[in-house]
Amino acid sequence: MTLRLTDEQTEALRRRAEKEGRSMQQIVVAAVEEYLARHTADEEVHRLGVEAVRRWKPVLDRLAQ
Repeated sequence: MTLRLTDEQTEALRRRAEKEGRSMQQIVVAAVEEYLARHTADEEVHRLGVEAVRRWKPVLDRLAQ
């Protein structure tokens, strides 16, 4: 995989890596892992919400009357 960043992004990443005492790769990998975890959690919340609506639809319909 090739990651193409602007010169400004590369320099900002380099500065951040130096401040944190980590490599640029470590920071990018951590950012990707955080992104994937966040979206996985969002998908799970959505799935649970759909399941809850399906499960409780009859009760919710009765309460709406």
